[in-house]
Amino acid sequence: MRDLGPLGGALRAWRERLTPADVGMITGPDRRTPGLRREELAALADVSVDYVVRLEQGRARPSRAVLGALTRALLLSKDERDHLFRLAGQEPPAADMISDYIPAGVQRLMVRLGDIAIAVFSADWTLVSWSPLWGALMGFPSARTQELPNLIRMTFRGDGVAHGFGDYPIRTVGDPAQDRADLVADLRAATGRYPHDPRLASLIDELLLNEEFAAIWKLGAVARHESVRKHVSHPLGEIVLDCDAITVPGADLHILVYTAAEGTADAQLLEFLRVTRDSSIADRNRG
Repeated sequence: MRDLGPLGGALRAWRERLTPADVGMITGPDRRTPGLRREELAALADVSVDYVVRLEQGRARPSRAVLGALTRALLLSKDERDHLFRLAGQEPPAADMISDYIPAGVQRLMVRLGDIAIAVFSADWTLVSWSPLWGALMGFPSARTQELPNLIRMTFRGDGVAHGFGDYPIRTVGDPAQDRADLVADLRAATGRYPHDPRLASLIDELLLNEEFAAIWKLGAVARHESVRKHVSHPLGEIVLDCDAITVPGADLHILVYTAAEGTADAQLLEFLRVTRDSSIADRNRG
């Protein structure tokens, strides 16, 4: 067997130790391939199959964004993530900087809750990961490995409507102004935990050019963002959802879960999305 080199060998070993079930993929009963296929890893990390091949052959130098995506796709531990970064010639993420790392246990939880719309954001509200149902509901983000969408950046675009996840407008139900103020207060709280993070500082400098954000920021409020309700203008119809936050001890993440009350038209639309999403995934991954 060809020597793949340290990076290629590690990627292949991590890929082959996983099963499709570990990452929430549906496969047929006659599957013989051990571990994940290259095309399955490519889909999970949102890169091309050719790029995975070149990585395993040592012919590509991955960016930090790609390394983060591979970390999540391969369910790596923090030590394994740091090893991956070093093999790629990159410094591992510093402990005092905002991290996009999702603990393997949280990733497994997301797999087990695959029929729920759930998204994970870092401390500065950068979108890090999402369930397939969340993607079907909100519109799948584009250019994932180039620049992950940031919820606060999207919120202060001027019309109070978030479009950055995909093509579907998303509005806050109730008091949108209070929701925006809560997001700013939460972002200010992050500056206390990460005073030297360059990504956070750059985001705030950019947002201060927005008059509404600057006015709220000037108030100096510090708080954690609370649960809200969201209105999604989906091609299937208008859907109103409860958006609740889950915290994980030791992981500075915003985990948002979107649900609808049983028996409502919103729940029926959400269930229709889940069924059609599961069918399409099964057709794509079977074999």
